[in-house]
Amino acid sequence: MRVLLLSWEYPPLIEGGLARHVRKLAEGLAAQGIEAHVLTRGMEESPQEEEVGGVCIHRVREPGRPTELGEFVAWVEHMNADMLAAGVELGDLFSFEAVHAHDWLVAVAGDHLARRFRCPLVATIHATEYGRHQGHVDTHPQSHIHSVEHWLANRADRLITCSAYMREHVCDVYGLEEEQVSVVPNGIDPSELVPMADLAPLRRRFAAPEERLVLLVGRLVYEKGFQVALEALPGLIERLGDVRFVVAGSGTHEEELRTLATALGLDGHGTFLGWIGDDVLHSLYRIADLTVVPSIYEPFGLVALEAMASGCPCLVADTGGLREVVPHENVGLRFRSRDPESLGAVAERLLSDVELRERLVAEASEHVLGFDWADVARQVADLYAESIGHGVPQVR
Repeated sequence: MRVLLLSWEYPPLIEGGLARHVRKLAEGLAAQGIEAHVLTRGMEESPQEEEVGGVCIHRVREPGRPTELGEFVAWVEHMNADMLAAGVELGDLFSFEAVHAHDWLVAVAGDHLARRFRCPLVATIHATEYGRHQGHVDTHPQSHIHSVEHWLANRADRLITCSAYMREHVCDVYGLEEEQVSVVPNGIDPSELVPMADLAPLRRRFAAPEERLVLLVGRLVYEKGFQVALEALPGLIERLGDVRFVVAGSGTHEEELRTLATALGLDGHGTFLGWIGDDVLHSLYRIADLTVVPSIYEPFGLVALEAMASGCPCLVADTGGLREVVPHENVGLRFRSRDPESLGAVAERLLSDVELRERLVAEASEHVLGFDWADVARQVADLYAESIGHGVPQVR
């Protein structure tokens, strides 16, 4: 079987979790004997063609993306035109049996190529604009992105989501039946969560030995709920006294969060690190006493999975895919979403109970083994075979 996967990012160009997901999936498919090709974008220094991890990578060179969302939408349209042209050339060299598009960013190119190759279009929707903006998609550019996602969801021969929550969400938002959508969770490879060699100096940088360190990780955007965690911290510090925090990540909400931290009197109790590399991130999981994932909207919850795989106790909002990734009281604890008081109370319980933290860490170390990339790739390969087995799709 030969398949073409489309993604707007792929290592070494990494904007978020999508790049890592597509890489691990493609390499997992290759390990099963599937000829996996990835069509993605690259910068001037990126090779246009290379094979890494058994995957054939083809890149179209695009300028750096604009930060303003309206300009970004136009930039995405241009990128799709370039991907379509490159994909047509690939189709002249290879006979693809399925096209797999990841998110709205490559929807147009993916659909046109699947039609041209007369093969199934498989699409994974990792998150939705509707969910990111709590249903507020009436104005441009949110309305445009939402319409492209709706179109892609209804054009695809097979749709994939990363959680049962997301399946229900996309069926409700896009008017689909559940049997049209398959759930394939994200995976994790604990062997890749490699920390720095010497953790002691890093720990001393952020907290004294007797202090408890709370870690917040991710894109600093509204739907990740970091404002909820910050609002919970003053009360937690007042009750426990020796709590410090680290915020690792960057995003459009960063300045608002820094301003909020100042208003809450938190400037002397923690640090905003901005964007960090993987080695530092994986080290932070190892030195923290607690990782908090306070998302308002969360399709899956990879940060929680990484924290658990790194031996860090985890506290997550009781919402979205986090409910599936973190079974309450078994491998981690959950708090009422959007509720700083609930977050603070559960965090106090975790930070005050050493035996509870140790039990959760032990259970979590087994739990994460169920999110295996080889199994993810097998499930996706089965969906390819099932879609191909339905015959050549008609021109839509």
